[in-house]
Amino acid sequence: MPDAPDPSQTKAPLSSLRALWPFVQRQRGLFIAWLIALAASSTATLSLPLAVRRMIDHGFSSAGNVDAAFMLLFLVTVALALATAARFYFVSLLGERVVADLRQRLYGHLLALDQAFFERTRSGELVSRLSADTELLRSVVGSSMSVALRSFLMVLGSIVMLVVTSPRLAAYALVGIPLFVLPIVMGGRRLQKISRQSQDRVADANALASEVLGAVRTVQAHAREPYERGRFGDAVARAVATARKRIGVQAIVTAVAITAIFGAITIVLWSGAHDVIAGRLSAGTLGQFVLYALFGGGSVGALAEVWNELQRAAGGMGRISELLDERAHVVGPARPAALPQPLRGELHFDDVVFRYPSRPDAAALDGFTLHVRPGETVALVGPSGAGKSTVFSLLLRFHDPQSGHVRVDDVDVRELDPAALREHIALVPQSPTIFATTAADNIRYGRLGASDGELIAASKSAEAHEFLSELPDGYASELGERGARLSGGQQQRVVIARALLKNAPILLLDEATSALDAQSERAVQHALENLMQGRTTLVIAHRLATVLKADRIVVMDRGRIIAEGTHDALMAQDGLYAELAKLQFLD
Repeated sequence: MPDAPDPSQTKAPLSSLRALWPFVQRQRGLFIAWLIALAASSTATLSLPLAVRRMIDHGFSSAGNVDAAFMLLFLVTVALALATAARFYFVSLLGERVVADLRQRLYGHLLALDQAFFERTRSGELVSRLSADTELLRSVVGSSMSVALRSFLMVLGSIVMLVVTSPRLAAYALVGIPLFVLPIVMGGRRLQKISRQSQDRVADANALASEVLGAVRTVQAHAREPYERGRFGDAVARAVATARKRIGVQAIVTAVAITAIFGAITIVLWSGAHDVIAGRLSAGTLGQFVLYALFGGGSVGALAEVWNELQRAAGGMGRISELLDERAHVVGPARPAALPQPLRGELHFDDVVFRYPSRPDAAALDGFTLHVRPGETVALVGPSGAGKSTVFSLLLRFHDPQSGHVRVDDVDVRELDPAALREHIALVPQSPTIFATTAADNIRYGRLGASDGELIAASKSAEAHEFLSELPDGYASELGERGARLSGGQQQRVVIARALLKNAPILLLDEATSALDAQSERAVQHALENLMQGRTTLVIAHRLATVLKADRIVVMDRGRIIAEGTHDALMAQDGLYAELAKLQFLD
């Protein structure tokens, strides 16, 4: 669980929420329409007391005056209703579009960050930022902002009209302003800190739920449902406890402010009543003054509520701004080099040293040097932690080495646009990734513009066509979250079909047949052998069949190459490879 944020590092509300302004500016038309509707509704509201005064002072003198007074009151009410409806429509739509833009910007930014960021950040927490925090901001833009500006205009307008109506009573009313401003200011800082902590606790609970639901098979296989319910219950209880503190502070601030506001109004009404009795003030004028005082006092109370909402939203926007301020360390150069066309697929690792940011004291690769010729198939073998997967990560440029060079066709990968480089590489991981969409969309992820014929041909080569055709809707069948409707071997064959469809000149196979039964493995192995022809292939090998088909075997240990050669030559050396072959490959 992350520590509570340091209050000294918490941004002030205005500085945090200012980051929303560029998104509001993109909706300039809606913003202007909202301002016009806001001005109209505020003007209509401030006109109501004048209509009420006319009704009280003159409306009862004759039938004509009654009709005119009530017609004026009705017209003002209709204008207020229409303007309020327009204000609600424009500001609500503005909030929806601003939050949609913000979510898209944040989501796109997260996708562009490098692997180092995702290694230190929980995906559940990121989902919480995309959902819970942006929902807070929807309330700010779609409601609180409108209420704040409307209330501010109403306070100013009410003060002006109070002074115009009765300067003496207005002076009494304005005495109460410091009384309700003080608790708002004092409680605001406390509320912002607690709101930030409350959102952190909610993110913790969301992250835990995301992790456990993603591994529900393991949870159920170990009969750990009660344990996980308890863990989630504890996380939710911590979130509720923090929220209770926030709600308590918010309630106290609101209660003190409202008491001060309406206490001041009561005193003013008492004084005004004496003025009416003494003949110094008409009943209509007092009614007008009371309405303006109620409008002003209610608007100040609304500002107090909005201030509390802004404190909460500031915490959410602060967290979103922190994510938007994250910068990928692996980026393409301003003027990326172009890969040769057609790409030959020659690979060079020159004295590469790499340490993961999360493990800076341990070198994943240490002086690693490897040359893979175009079209060659090289198998990487070694114990766990030898650095085999790191070779793939550096070639895909998920990370950059601290020293040394990784080159493709004599071009350093750091000189390339990472996306352009990865378009020339097909990856089949050991643990297949299946998206919660159709079989066709999952396979076409390898090449989005592929035709149906190409898709089916790739599926047949991966031995996937038969079982996909037997699904209820064939290739249009939904595969479920993480491919839940398929067996492990079927999932792997879908991923292999994806790689076949991509038809890239460089293949990275993390033991692509490891999840297949013997019959399927034989068929898929044959398809992969055909695919490897004329292509450069790096294979992380765990099975003897893959090793025997490789042109060369590279034995790795502790980030270094300790031996290389054919299977027979390495077995004859009776070294680490022979030991691994006896313990692992020959099982």
